[in-house]
Amino acid sequence: MVRNKFIGMGVALITPFKEDSSVDFQALGKLVDYQLKNEADYLVVLGTTAETPTLTEVEKDEITQFVIDRVGGKVSIVLGLGGNNTMALVEKIKTSNFKGIDAILSVTPYYNKPSQDGIYEHYAAIAKVSKLPIILYNVPGRTGVNMTAKTTLRLANDFPDTIIGIKEASGNINQVDEIIKSKPKNFMVISGDDGITFPLLTLGAVGVISVIGNAFPKEFSRMVRLALAGDYKGALKIHHGFTELIELLFVDGNPAGVKSMLSAMGFIENKLRLPLVSTHITTYEKIRNVLINMNIKC
Repeated sequence: MVRNKFIGMGVALITPFKEDSSVDFQALGKLVDYQLKNEADYLVVLGTTAETPTLTEVEKDEITQFVIDRVGGKVSIVLGLGGNNTMALVEKIKTSNFKGIDAILSVTPYYNKPSQDGIYEHYAAIAKVSKLPIILYNVPGRTGVNMTAKTTLRLANDFPDTIIGIKEASGNINQVDEIIKSKPKNFMVISGDDGITFPLLTLGAVGVISVIGNAFPKEFSRMVRLALAGDYKGALKIHHGFTELIELLFVDGNPAGVKSMLSAMGFIENKLRLPLVSTHITTYEKIRNVLINMNIKC
């Protein structure tokens, strides 16, 4: 069953850059190998954490193909593909070659601030042409509009064969709980916030698309698996072990925090593309000190 591929911990891959701001494919390969070795359940390419708005179309294609080749079918791959021009997105989905991709993660239209009916029609349009399953992505802190539980449930019921789940990053536990309570049986609710993944799992979420998983895939995926198996005590212990680090990750924005962490761990250069910049040195030092206290070599 295709939905089973997206239960557990997916990792929203960063895009490593060299000092000259070009894509660092060597570092990306090292990071992908690290995910495969440490039990990530699936990978998300070209999501928010990948700084996708700053990538050229050629770079997007190169990164996607690189990850597909590096993974070699060992885990599933989800491709971030959204936009605020519905007609252009429909055409992109109709004409793209998705070989090696298992699902599309599609963010709600941003900047335009559509109504709930507009959001519904946007997703309906892409659902009607997509040959791949679609995971909705609600992140109002970035898009400027919240997709309500009512709209999510409407899409889940009207397109059960194509729209298979939602990455919920509204931070509104009541809203997420309403979706979980009223959703069709096979519709998946996936956490989009590392910090509240544990409570969402206790409510019935099936996993997380994680930022901190870039650095700690083995530990964070274990937390998810323990919670899914009903071992909430064991999962809570891991959750509490990461609360300080997760908070630090987002002090100066995402992916600045996780890139600082990965840089301290020796995976990448601490480089972002404008308009994003690296974390403040004080944040970096706090992250580094927490890692040292966790016996992570920095």
